[in-house]
Amino acid sequence: MGERGIKPKGKVIIKWSANFAYAIGLLATDGCLSPDGRHLSLTSKDTDQLETFMKCLRINNKIGKVKNRKGQTASRVQFGDVLFIKFLDSIGLLQAKSLTLGRIDVPLEYFFDFLRGCFDGDGSSYSYWDPRWKSSFMFYMEFSSGSIDFIEWIRKEINTKLKIRGHITSARKKNKYYQLKYAKYEGIKLVMEMYKKRGCICLKRKKLKINESLSTIGVSQIK
Repeated sequence: MGERGIKPKGKVIIKWSANFAYAIGLLATDGCLSPDGRHLSLTSKDTDQLETFMKCLRINNKIGKVKNRKGQTASRVQFGDVLFIKFLDSIGLLQAKSLTLGRIDVPLEYFFDFLRGCFDGDGSSYSYWDPRWKSSFMFYMEFSSGSIDFIEWIRKEINTKLKIRGHITSARKKNKYYQLKYAKYEGIKLVMEMYKKRGCICLKRKKLKINESLSTIGVSQIK
């Protein structure tokens, strides 16, 4: 009988909650899973986002500094956890996820927490006055991904729960990527659901930008 190896110990407590689902959303859009099957990282220009990420996963790691291809400095959290990576694999979050990502097995009650994490990871909102119509202020919520399967899955889930359709566009920088957009009233309905829980975990600067748009429209701000 061969010798038994030492069982790996997980750093992350794997238990679904609103905060855990938010962290999964960040990883799905902005995270990196190492090919070695042991390590993962999250890089952001917002240090507070990384601190929130660690809080959601209940870990305490050092935040390091890295430079991107343009020479710009960003912050990064990196750690090893074989058990957590195996869990991510089991719910559909795989290596080389930017092109292969599809449906993520998230409990229904935490879908919009997960979606808020996706938005804070690689989403955006924007607004402007449309010159074609008098007093017409446009507001958009947008999600981006290199995987059309992931974008279509998100769109289907949102439509099932909120009865809003959005629309998908594509663009290209270095690689082709897809954008799921919700305009004005659909965007407002989505925002209110994503931030329904008062004081929910989120990236403050994106929440502030949304509230600035909502105040222009005359809609109650998210708390």
